[in-house]
Amino acid sequence: MNKTYLVIISLIVAMGGFLLGFDSAVISGAVNGIKTQFTMTDVELGFAVGCVIFGAMFGNISAGPLADRFGRKSVLLITAILFMISAGWSALATSYMTFVVARIIGGIGVGAAILIAPIYIAEIAPAKLRGSLVSFNQLNIVIGISVAYFSNYALVNIGDESWRYMLGVEVIPALLYFLLLFIVPMSPRWLLKNKKDQEAAKDVLVKIGGEDYAEKTLEDIRKNSKKVEEKGSAKEFFSSRMRLILIISFGLAFFQQITGINAIFYYAPTIFEQAGGSTDSSLLQAIVVGLTNLTFTFVAIYLIDRLGRKPLLLIGTGMMTIALGLASFAFYNATYTLSPDNIAKVEKEENRAVLLSHVDKVFDSQNSFLDFAKENLAQEDYPAFQQNDLKSFISIQSNLVLFAILLYVAAFAISLGPVMWAMLSEIFPSRLKGIAISIVGFFNSLVSYTVTQLFPWELNNLGPTITFLIFATLAFLSFIFVKRFVVETKGKSLEELEEILTN
Repeated sequence: MNKTYLVIISLIVAMGGFLLGFDSAVISGAVNGIKTQFTMTDVELGFAVGCVIFGAMFGNISAGPLADRFGRKSVLLITAILFMISAGWSALATSYMTFVVARIIGGIGVGAAILIAPIYIAEIAPAKLRGSLVSFNQLNIVIGISVAYFSNYALVNIGDESWRYMLGVEVIPALLYFLLLFIVPMSPRWLLKNKKDQEAAKDVLVKIGGEDYAEKTLEDIRKNSKKVEEKGSAKEFFSSRMRLILIISFGLAFFQQITGINAIFYYAPTIFEQAGGSTDSSLLQAIVVGLTNLTFTFVAIYLIDRLGRKPLLLIGTGMMTIALGLASFAFYNATYTLSPDNIAKVEKEENRAVLLSHVDKVFDSQNSFLDFAKENLAQEDYPAFQQNDLKSFISIQSNLVLFAILLYVAAFAISLGPVMWAMLSEIFPSRLKGIAISIVGFFNSLVSYTVTQLFPWELNNLGPTITFLIFATLAFLSFIFVKRFVVETKGKSLEELEEILTN
């Protein structure tokens, strides 16, 4: 087996995951900058951050059919171009609408890359290596997230519009991805399915595993050729024989996002600021989050073909439940105190004067403190006070918040993060793979968009205690779902899995 060739090709294809991760996380450092630049409300900010996922939904629903018609590689080349356009345009945006349009274009690339890269890798990978190689895509996503956090920290003090540099630097890896994709061959399974260049397909398989491996794989594909040649449809995808696959795929797609992972990645600095951190320290803590994600993704890659998919999901979702419960508990025990030292940190003199008349008053929750501020401060001063001054008054076990977030990210990184995409690349029948992964990917992005859009509102209106408690409850439900419905796919060929899951 030519592992070196497989690893190189898989890593190049998985660079789409790097761009996806970078594009998703880089906005976290730009949140305050764009909010000030374009004077956004909470709802507008939620859309400006979440519109990438809005674009991803379009990328999801179109990528599968396009990849089935024109090939996996062709769609990945298009995604690289979309990432370049989005990065440059969003960095130069002069209005809220142009910024949103630029980010949506990048989102289309995100939606296509997150679906097609795992499909391509699964189609070239031998069964015994498939889980690890497909997980390269998730590995590159978390590397992209980590690099984005480092990049944001390095650029935060470059000037008043440092957010433009944070967003624009993505052009460089997007261009590199576009150029490297020309090294990648077409998927052999796609070539055979579409009756393209049969010899080219065999040549790729020979490069991967030699003559014997190529002949055996070709024989397996030909055994399945009648099914492969039949054109799949959405009607067949939702048929009764696909019931188990539907339950697993939609369930994993739902729980991967509803438990709040993108809210954590997009708003990590905001969460740490709400726990009393400065802007610089919050960005540093976000870097630690990214590195934790990266470290435990390596753990997942090592274990996924050894321990299996289902055990990792059970361990991870159980740990996520505990971690989110700890975060909720930390904010539940927080207090807000109007001490002279805390009041002195408030930016506006008029607000300081109002607060001094209530000196030494203590509030037992963020909501009660904000209700007090809303009643006593001028209406036009309240939004800025909430955004900039709230963190000055909190007394909280900030180390417990950091530990809880890191535990949650580590748990996600060994479970729902990589395992969902590995399983989605495995469980769909060949003739339905394009349309199936587009539909499920669209649903996954829709859930992600909803969570990301609502998160700023939840933090400001429900408070972090209730917000994290909701996520903890959903994580526990995901554990129950995995235990009840998910089937192990470790060590089986794509053709074997199709036979098992549809019967």
